[in-house]
Amino acid sequence: MNRAAWWRRPAVALLLDVGLVLVFAGVGRASHDESGPVLGVLITAWPFLVGTAVGWLVVRLVRRSWPLDVAPGVTVWFATVLVGMLLRRAVGLGTAVSFVVVASGVLAVLLLGWRALGAYAVRRAHASVGG
Repeated sequence: MNRAAWWRRPAVALLLDVGLVLVFAGVGRASHDESGPVLGVLITAWPFLVGTAVGWLVVRLVRRSWPLDVAPGVTVWFATVLVGMLLRRAVGLGTAVSFVVVASGVLAVLLLGWRALGAYAVRRAHASVGG
């Protein structure tokens, strides 16, 4: 495995997804001046983390692979948003349309962005070796 593809290890990719969902929750809370930096972030993040886990499980069971690339990452992103919003709604947390739109966009950038950047890095590494 070349150095450009370190992120292609499933455990690393899962940690990236979890970390980015936590960043999403932390930045969102900070932008609204909400208190409780650690516990508050976990309270905000847990529905989305469950969704991320569901997305990983779906990809693993249906595709029999790990969601390391952009295409299976779409499943992880979609599950993160869908399950996250359903769980938030179920426990009485906010699911305003504006929140759903912003969360969907930010999570798409985060969860698909690192996969796209990683794929780009791998292509560049292969091109430099072959070219």
